[in-house]
Amino acid sequence: MKAAKFDYARPATAAEAFSLLKDDTVIVKPMGGSQSLGPMLNLRLARPQKVVDVSGIEEMRTVSKEGNRVRVGAAVTHAEIEDGVFEPLVGHMMQYVAERIAYRAVRNRGTVGGSLAHADPAADWVLATAALGAEVEIASAEGKRRSSMPEFMLGAYTVDLQPNELITSVVVPAKAAGSRWGYYKFCRKTGEFAEASCAAWFDPASKTARIVLGALDGAPQLLPELSARVAEQGPAAATREAIEAAVAVVTPEKSTVQRNLCVTAVERCLKQALGE
Repeated sequence: MKAAKFDYARPATAAEAFSLLKDDTVIVKPMGGSQSLGPMLNLRLARPQKVVDVSGIEEMRTVSKEGNRVRVGAAVTHAEIEDGVFEPLVGHMMQYVAERIAYRAVRNRGTVGGSLAHADPAADWVLATAALGAEVEIASAEGKRRSSMPEFMLGAYTVDLQPNELITSVVVPAKAAGSRWGYYKFCRKTGEFAEASCAAWFDPASKTARIVLGALDGAPQLLPELSARVAEQGPAAATREAIEAAVAVVTPEKSTVQRNLCVTAVERCLKQALGE
């Protein structure tokens, strides 16, 4: 199937994009790398009258370190992070995650902002940024605001983003001495969306401890008690029983098989994070 007819615009600046998005005479849809919206257009699940391609906006294609944080432009592609194009992300958790997103063809086009805006529960960036405690920077012609990941992703394919707004960047912790992280997902075959996934981030300097379960029916879920115990006690607290109890709280509707996948994803993620 082919997409329904639509007009296409590729603004050079964010200001130009905001102007196009304000047009309330037609249905307007912003597009990042088109790896999510493209298939939806072809299946006619989405029928905008105008598509605003933001992938060429240079101010959204930069990465900069600001103190102990890194600002990642929304139009930065997965492949650019994977390839170490931006020094602040070399050796960072985000580089590890980027290498494992779908296939290289998808990574060449897909963008960080596009993935977050689409908010597929099984997507890699929604999980990784939740574990990192990222903040999403959102802008429109009226101004800018920030949203934490729990505030931003409201549910499956549902985010706190108005029709005239764009994700301009995501702000994550910089890599630091002493910080530890893990990321693990189960896929039926390489490149497919995860059936169970887990990300963990521990940073003693900022007293941060997050173990987050992904690939659920909605937004990723933090395992707060397990996070605190593992941060305090180390590998001794990451017992199978403790993990099972933590996972059971956030997966009440899962079958035994599905829950076991989740438990094993957490187990393997923590082994990676704790250096086992």
